[in-house]
Amino acid sequence: MSSGVRKAMGFGCGSVLAVIMVISFVGWALSFMDGTAPIRQLQQIPEDVPPARGVEVPQIDTEADGRTSNHLRFWAEPIAQDTGVSAQAIAAYGNAELIASTAWPGCNLGWNTLAGIGQVETRHGTYNGKMFGGSSLDENGVATPPIIGVPLDGSPGFAEIPDTDGGELDGDTEYDRAVGPMQFIPETWRLMGLDANGDGVADPNQIDDAALSAANLLCSNDRDLSTPEGWTAAVHSYNMSNQYLMDVRDAAASYALRQPAI
Repeated sequence: MSSGVRKAMGFGCGSVLAVIMVISFVGWALSFMDGTAPIRQLQQIPEDVPPARGVEVPQIDTEADGRTSNHLRFWAEPIAQDTGVSAQAIAAYGNAELIASTAWPGCNLGWNTLAGIGQVETRHGTYNGKMFGGSSLDENGVATPPIIGVPLDGSPGFAEIPDTDGGELDGDTEYDRAVGPMQFIPETWRLMGLDANGDGVADPNQIDDAALSAANLLCSNDRDLSTPEGWTAAVHSYNMSNQYLMDVRDAAASYALRQPAI
């Protein structure tokens, strides 16, 4: 092929590309004419502590047999669409709020605070620390593959916690590791773990159990999460970092606005 032909063809492709770009720009610009932007505009996150509560959870019979969070799917699905959180996780947090309101009536725990912790800890059972091959909640709400944290061996930035469960939950017989969607260490799970999906087993890898057990931890010591002091103490019981507190607050506040956590 001669250089003249090559130059002619190159110029022709450039002209076609320019026309396509103009058409694309016009189409993008026209998308604004109806007053809606092509990208969702998120609301500014309030800095209130505690964050506002999320949309009210409808009452269901949380003492019924089986996995009661399934009865909240109709409520959870539109919230899931707005927030980008799975409906299973939203339903688990709502189920935990309802149980907590009866078990610890003075706690005033909102489902979106649990969701804030779930977001920061594991992105609601989806982040496992691996670059490739994340986790997901299976049809039974179990994080698969299991989410196991790093060994708590006293390395910089980590506490040193020798093994407390013989590796039963975390597979480590030397040091404890955080386990499951809400990242419980085995010793804390032994004290706080509860069954919420009706199978008779408290499993830190199952999102309903993990959410209710997180509620148990947050509401312990008669904390009232409707107060700044109570909410702060509750979240600090999970992690004493002030940055962690703000991250949970921001995520919980975003979910109260029915938008994704930033």
